[in-house]
Amino acid sequence: MPSVMRPGRDIAIVAFGQTDHRRSSDELSEVEMLMPVLHQVLDATGLKTSDIGFTCSGSSDYLAGRAFSFTMALDGVGAWPPISESHVEMDGAWALYEAWTKLLTGEADTALVYAYGKSSPGSVRDVLTRQLDPYYVAPLWPDSVALAALQAQALIDAGDTDEPALAGVASRSRRDAAANSHAQLKGSVPQGEYVVRPLRTGDCPPVGDGAAAVILAAGDRARELCERPAWIRGIDHRIEAHSLGLRDLTDSPSSRLAAERAGAFERPVDSAELHAPFTAQEVVLRKALKLGDDVTVNPSGGALAANPVMAAGLIRLGEAAARIHRGASDRALAHATSGPCLQQNLVAVLEGDAR
Repeated sequence: MPSVMRPGRDIAIVAFGQTDHRRSSDELSEVEMLMPVLHQVLDATGLKTSDIGFTCSGSSDYLAGRAFSFTMALDGVGAWPPISESHVEMDGAWALYEAWTKLLTGEADTALVYAYGKSSPGSVRDVLTRQLDPYYVAPLWPDSVALAALQAQALIDAGDTDEPALAGVASRSRRDAAANSHAQLKGSVPQGEYVVRPLRTGDCPPVGDGAAAVILAAGDRARELCERPAWIRGIDHRIEAHSLGLRDLTDSPSSRLAAERAGAFERPVDSAELHAPFTAQEVVLRKALKLGDDVTVNPSGGALAANPVMAAGLIRLGEAAARIHRGASDRALAHATSGPCLQQNLVAVLEGDAR
């Protein structure tokens, strides 16, 4: 089996849109939050809902607090006349993966992918505990920040980083976010109190609400819809062992393997959007993905500036694609994660046509 997966059809991200991410959007339903973003990507391409060959979404019933909550969001898409539609109970990056696979089959030439999440109504730290081993770990209720702190401490103990270096990651992310009108947090980072040692406030992602959407198109259709499409040259998803005790938290073999299979190591990338909600996770990912200091990492500010759960990974793909659309990047890496301590990892390589 070859080490790199070669797609048999050229597929590109041709449009990307996202909300202004906010601490709370109590006055908006998921549909009301999502609809402007859907209109944004459709207007950017000149497409109508009836022109879309496949629709796929990512969200979480745990966040919404009700079963099959994604069916209500279809009101924002328009499911009549009947459409070809699917949903993943994951970050929208995995919905994009499914849509990409659908387009590879040739059954559709265009796809709409969207994701949304409202973390503000409850304690997202506790909600994410439901992702853990239901027999041995979840009953202990270690929340997402406590588990990330274990990973950060493991990195410090291994000599891979220290608290000042982590503070530097937070500072750079917030500084870069100043140019991102959609970011929830931007500017200077207060030192802050320890949330869970060694993580301080600035080392952790903000809690907030938001949505994002992209449109995929294949072959010549992509060139018709976008002046400079962001071609998906490779994409792959790998998973770590479920039990945290079986893993080396200072490394991410699944990210490395996904990157290899996506072709990320064939030629250097000039920028990378990493889904690293905690500063220590950027340290792990930079090493696993072999990103040197010459690579621009998270120029959007990343998940430390805005982290709408279930949409933040899709936003990394969208931000990487947007840089290619406007000519700021020629070859970009995008990464999405799900689960505690980088448990699941998806890596995509995007390229623009030669200028």
